[in-house]
Amino acid sequence: MNELDRKLNEVFPGKVVRKDLLHKIKKGTNVPSFVLEFLLAKYCASDDEAEIKSGIAAVFETLESNYVRPDEANKAQSTVQQKGKHRFIDKVHVTYSEKEKRHWAEMENFNSRRIAIPDKFYKENDRILEGGIWAEAIVCHNDIEDDDYAFFIDDLRPIQLSRFDAEAFLAGRARFTRDEWLDVVIRSIGLEPSKLSPRLKFHYLARFFGFVEKNYNFIELGPRGTGKSYSFSEFSPYATLISGGQATTPILFYNNQRSKVGLVGFWDTVAFDEVGSIKIKDRDSVQIMKDYMANGRFSRGVQVIADASFAFVGNIDHAIDQVVNSESLDLFYPLPDSFDLAVIDRFHYYLPGWEMPKNSSPYLTDAYGFISDYMAEAFHYLFRSQNRYDWVSRNVKLGKAVEGRDEIAIRKTMCAFLKILHPAGEPTPAELAEYVEYAIEGRRRIKEQLNKRKTDEEYARINLSYVDASGEERIVFCPESSGSQHTLAPERKVIDEVAAQAGAKGRALIKRSDKPMTVPAPATGPSPAAGGGENSTPALALLKERHFRIFYGDVGFGYDAIFGDFLRGAKTIEVEDPYIRNLHQVQNFIRFCELVVRIGDAEKIILLTGIDDAAQRKEAQERFESLKDSLTNASIGFEYKFNENIHDREIRLSNGWRVKIGRGLDIYQKPENWFVIGSSDLSLRPCLETMVDIFNA
Repeated sequence: MNELDRKLNEVFPGKVVRKDLLHKIKKGTNVPSFVLEFLLAKYCASDDEAEIKSGIAAVFETLESNYVRPDEANKAQSTVQQKGKHRFIDKVHVTYSEKEKRHWAEMENFNSRRIAIPDKFYKENDRILEGGIWAEAIVCHNDIEDDDYAFFIDDLRPIQLSRFDAEAFLAGRARFTRDEWLDVVIRSIGLEPSKLSPRLKFHYLARFFGFVEKNYNFIELGPRGTGKSYSFSEFSPYATLISGGQATTPILFYNNQRSKVGLVGFWDTVAFDEVGSIKIKDRDSVQIMKDYMANGRFSRGVQVIADASFAFVGNIDHAIDQVVNSESLDLFYPLPDSFDLAVIDRFHYYLPGWEMPKNSSPYLTDAYGFISDYMAEAFHYLFRSQNRYDWVSRNVKLGKAVEGRDEIAIRKTMCAFLKILHPAGEPTPAELAEYVEYAIEGRRRIKEQLNKRKTDEEYARINLSYVDASGEERIVFCPESSGSQHTLAPERKVIDEVAAQAGAKGRALIKRSDKPMTVPAPATGPSPAAGGGENSTPALALLKERHFRIFYGDVGFGYDAIFGDFLRGAKTIEVEDPYIRNLHQVQNFIRFCELVVRIGDAEKIILLTGIDDAAQRKEAQERFESLKDSLTNASIGFEYKFNENIHDREIRLSNGWRVKIGRGLDIYQKPENWFVIGSSDLSLRPCLETMVDIFNA
């Protein structure tokens, strides 16, 4: 033991464990860390290497005979029936049946929800009624045929702490300096603090801000293999991790059919792994998420208030230098389309995951740290019982560029710092300055990307600052973007006149090319769009390249508003789009053809699209043949081909222009029913988010 090891064992006896022992057995098991550490504390509470070796063997033997794996539930039940009783390690819940007026236990991996349990066990362990606890339980078989249950619990010993002594925890913290305590927390995560810079220590600490601060919205994007999801799946029984898939309103927020609150009502932190793959189908979920992230409440037929924090973790595939120096990409590009500006603005901290080292053995510690369950209980206590917002408001003065949501985000991050590192005291002025600079940086990273994505003045005040102890205002910068003009001073773009006239609410942001292209045309005659004859053409038009983003939910973007002017003068139009196969996609393509007919210049339309199977091919052919007949009547030829290997989406015009839309022609939200405004007029239908590039080849 070094000095910190001895001090930790002296102040918190029985609450610490050697973390290298956990590393040795963790790799070969799929058991939560806090369960393994419970067994280590039971069998390896010694410095003698021989005793530790035999203790590790006992841990493996215990896991082999007592830990229930989900796929072995039937075997476990059969074992109890044959032997009469058996000891298991499993998560135990107890629920009260109002109809039967009695309590029943449920063991998750044992896969039984009707286990009789003596009342002393749930009276002594309140948490077994509030989400359940991990425990060693002796389960017996009930041979009485008249009883309506097959198993009962004869003895139960909690693995998680049944009670947490907050006074002892706070008194123990007072025995350590700030830097010692920071190292203790880092060790408790399993890392060696001497191998980490002070900045990296803060990064690892930041992953736990939502564990101690209510309604805290955290995001970390970075490369794979840096342990982003570990904190939320292994460290605490009060956090849950959603791995990809769909995040629905009933699961996350409220199930109207069952009148039951979702995950936000049962966990301190709800984390979303692989956030880029999350699918939020119904628009209500996005709006409810915005309301909840803003103020911790939402309405779903009933008013619901909850405390759970949100954490979003995901991957970034591009080099950060490329992203911050790109005109079109920002650091939120991996997020799904449903995460619009309003969602992003509600994040409190963006952890730069690209600075985190890959998980590797050199960073693991062989020193003592808190048993994970003890640290999780401490964080849960701080989450429920402490509020440091008033202290932060009185002691931290922020600069004039800090606006409403910026201030909330910075102050909540400061509160999290204080709860973890100073749960019973106050920081020094130098320590406070460290915290406020770190908090401002994480919020500025969000503000910069908002300003880059929406290039008007709404998010332009990115120079967030604070007033230090000497009264001087200090602006905080993000390391990755400090020299990037594309991030610090993105080009201010002008609003496209056509889109604005079509009712786009000024949100189509166009970059004008330095070399505008012209399309020759006679200077007289009415426009065919206004009802002119076949030979009518618009007046000489000055067309310029357009590069802009359509945001989720925008309206006013019919095909004519996006690229109608560029179709003029094009005799042949080639559409390459792999997804014109389903009914609504073919209907969109027909509306595109109707626009071509109205303009009246085209002589031929060529479509290249994809197909999945023979049945889909036959159905598509029938539809395209009907379209071909109707286009022939309008003096326009139509050819279509199928290719299973195409991926690009592009419209090529014989007048030299090309139109690239990220989603092809399928840019509109599918109506919930077809009896609503926008079902026929695409300019009134809400859009999906996509990029549009129109350029001259």
